[in-house]
Amino acid sequence: QVQLVESGGGLVQPGGSLRLSCAASGSIFSIVAMGWYRQAPGKERELVAQIKSGGIKNYADSVKGRFTISRDNAKNTVLLEMNSLKPEDTDVYYCKTGAIATITYRLLEVWGPGTLVTVSS
Repeated sequence: QVQLVESGGGLVQPGGSLRLSCAASGSIFSIVAMGWYRQAPGKERELVAQIKSGGIKNYADSVKGRFTISRDNAKNTVLLEMNSLKPEDTDVYYCKTGAIATITYRLLEVWGPGTLVTVSS
């Protein structure tokens, strides 16, 4: 019904920047919220940043001031600008959307497959 396509992961040096993109498609009536989570091996998945349809943004304390989340003009893609990256930011990053589906008008929570961000010199 709803699919997420992630892009932008890769290798970057400490202090560098990356931009993650997540595009939602499918049977979407509206998107309630989209965000990025990350999960390192042996760690719990945690919220990195989230933006709701009203523009409310939430950030993990560890990324405040460094990461910026936004939506594009199509309103179906969320962007995460990651600046001043640290080795501790190395993780698999997962996009998540809360979307109201067409026909059923039920709230669906859909995860992307994950994209690896590696911060290393």
